[in-house]
Amino acid sequence: MRGWAEMRRLAIGATALAVSLACILPARAGQACADKPLTPTEVVMSMDLAQRTVQALDASGARVALVSRAGQDLSRYRLRYSHMGVAVRDHPAGRWTVVHELNECGTAASHLYNEGMGNFFLTDLYRHEAQLVIPGPAAQERIAQLFATRTPQRMHEGHYNMLSYVYSTKYQNSNQWVLESLAAAMAPPGQVETRGEAQSWMRSLRFQPLTVEVPAATRLGGRMFRANIAFDDHPFDRRMAGQIDTVTTDSVVRFVRMTDPDAKTMLVD
Repeated sequence: MRGWAEMRRLAIGATALAVSLACILPARAGQACADKPLTPTEVVMSMDLAQRTVQALDASGARVALVSRAGQDLSRYRLRYSHMGVAVRDHPAGRWTVVHELNECGTAASHLYNEGMGNFFLTDLYRHEAQLVIPGPAAQERIAQLFATRTPQRMHEGHYNMLSYVYSTKYQNSNQWVLESLAAAMAPPGQVETRGEAQSWMRSLRFQPLTVEVPAATRLGGRMFRANIAFDDHPFDRRMAGQIDTVTTDSVVRFVRMTDPDAKTMLVD
């Protein structure tokens, strides 16, 4: 599927090619695959959003940005965006590549992907809008340098849990990978090389994510019937109270604002 990246980039706004792509491309919503194909209209809308996102990034002059998409309705948890990736430009006039973690087909596994902006948005989006976080120039430079190394791979944990605890290394969700990679970039040089060190540094800043309230019935159902949801990494008292301290896109934005006062947030709608 990633082999179609060049075609998708050329196809932005081209309805005829969108129709053909819709026949072969599976829908994706924070996972690496699904059975339901996108409709031609959905393909066109997703590719249009990708184009507008690239245009906004180009106009910003940024080299690095965080990009969030709305892959599902999370309004019950007071969340608007479900999934975040790190967009990096290889040189000032180059193309944007989004690096992100994806859950494999609802299993308990994940992998990292490097994709064009079209691929990132080519999924069954709940809303065709995006949120961009543009770090300040100094932070952009540090993040770009980090993503030229193998540290982002070291920050990846393949045991996936959609609601992983922010301060445990047992599992990881996609937004947690972004958060821990940013911690490695923003911490003093040499201080953060592993997930454990990233979490220790965040604790030293007294960082707390936005808490998601998950009732007992929902927790039980999720744990029993979905391979990609677990709660055994959460502190017992918080878990029993339905207070799930996991990493959401909002949590990452909170961390960026703590560590980079020059960061700006933009909406592409």
